[in-house]
Amino acid sequence: MTRQRIVVTTAVAVAAFVSGGWFMSQGSRGQGGATVYQQAKLFDDVMSHIADYYVDTLSEARLYNMAITGMVRQLHDPYSVFLTGRDLRSLDETTTGNYAGLGIQIQVRDNAVVIVAPLPDSPAEKAGLMTGDRIVEVNGQSTAQWTSDQAVRNLRGPVNSQVTIKVQRPGVPELITFTVTRARIHNRSVQAVLMASPHVGYVELNPFSEESADELTAAIDSLKGVGMHALILDLRGNPGGLLDEGIAVAELFLQPGQEVVATRGRAPGSSHEYFDHQPERYPGLPLVVLVNDYTASASEIVAGALQDHDRALVIGQPTFGKGLVQTLFQLTPDAALKITTARWYTPSGRSIQRTAANEEAQIAQADSAAVLPDTGSPAKGEVYRTDDGRVVLGGGGITPDIVVRPDSADQVALGRLNAALGKNVPVFNNVLAAYALDARGRHLVSTPTFTVTPAMRDAFLAMLARRGVRLDAATVAATRSFLDEDIGYEVAQFTFGRVGSVRRLFLQDPVLKIAERYAAEAKTPADLLTLADTAAKAPAPRR
Repeated sequence: MTRQRIVVTTAVAVAAFVSGGWFMSQGSRGQGGATVYQQAKLFDDVMSHIADYYVDTLSEARLYNMAITGMVRQLHDPYSVFLTGRDLRSLDETTTGNYAGLGIQIQVRDNAVVIVAPLPDSPAEKAGLMTGDRIVEVNGQSTAQWTSDQAVRNLRGPVNSQVTIKVQRPGVPELITFTVTRARIHNRSVQAVLMASPHVGYVELNPFSEESADELTAAIDSLKGVGMHALILDLRGNPGGLLDEGIAVAELFLQPGQEVVATRGRAPGSSHEYFDHQPERYPGLPLVVLVNDYTASASEIVAGALQDHDRALVIGQPTFGKGLVQTLFQLTPDAALKITTARWYTPSGRSIQRTAANEEAQIAQADSAAVLPDTGSPAKGEVYRTDDGRVVLGGGGITPDIVVRPDSADQVALGRLNAALGKNVPVFNNVLAAYALDARGRHLVSTPTFTVTPAMRDAFLAMLARRGVRLDAATVAATRSFLDEDIGYEVAQFTFGRVGSVRRLFLQDPVLKIAERYAAEAKTPADLLTLADTAAKAPAPRR
């Protein structure tokens, strides 16, 4: 007998694009018949012949796994997958946010494992590991040439086991040795919390795991305690996660009885409507939600619900477009089957599943203007309306109320920089990290909002040249703004951690700049939509 994995509301969304979002729901068994039995016998005969006569020896266990994998693959559905071993454990870690390890965020840069930040109250933080430390040895093994996956595998391990690591710290000549005891780590969904301006708060949420709603509530309450009057909720790059947590996040801003999402499928129990059952915790709080093309699954459910109920102003780029529902069947303790069983719809009735046809239309719309007006027809000619009658687009992700397109001049300059670097882009990124670590060691900056000086830029370019990559004067002049932005962000990240890098982005990210401006002007949620509507109808500026 198969055993299904049920999680609270029986609805879950996977936080990985390769496997997609899914819902926990009741499965069903097919009805047997003579033809089915004949096909089953044929299958057994084929497998027996392969096992007995194939030139290479193949165990029955392997043949069965090959058959299962091939059968699922023949569905030609990227979101249906047979999960075993590491893939299943990774899924569990993603949706729960829990794993056994040290509690550090890392990047592999310049053939070294670099600590971006230790998690609060983690074994790494308690042991004294710091942002910018380069891990050069783990249990006596050099980390040179390690990939991120290799680093994660070696740094994680059973709870209460120990790992000995050696780090190179900027400004310290000798290697520092740490022996750290691994513990159960909860990877927080709230990645950054800060005040963007005197009355505008900012929270980055990624992904939706077991405590996301509680963490977000605590973050918002802390910001309100220091004078926040409007909130920017950043869901960019958030691939989804647990649907019940997504619903709980939406409930913080919606009223009881308002629909969050609906699912429709063929199997019994796969069609369901999810409504808000909790009082609105933050009534009247102006809310801006940021999205991009890597905002997917449960994140799209939250953005779509808040947009359809006119509760938030959505800014950014059209989202990923993951509108299918998967059911996870736990077949054995070490194997699970996840298959597509339904579609999900926003409260206005939109399906946001992206297809090749609507993707072209969506991209064209996204590139057409910095601000899309709330008139016109969505993809496929389907018209949907919010509670207040605003037109919203369906059939290819969540289209933001304000679509921010890349500046064409910036794109030309960025293309020139990439062309000049060519195959040396990895060297460029490694030198960025090396320069940032050197700047941290020399205490070069004291605030994440520092100005990148010509001397800093020259020092970086000199370091790049010593690595064999030289940019001519004309290229430097044409791409100076990008060079300064990259230098500023990297130095802020390795000196001040994630919060510092986000604060830096408020200086150079056009989406954040627009979001902060609208949030600062709004007194109520309705003000945000009025401001956006006014901007959409204003004549384009003369050039």
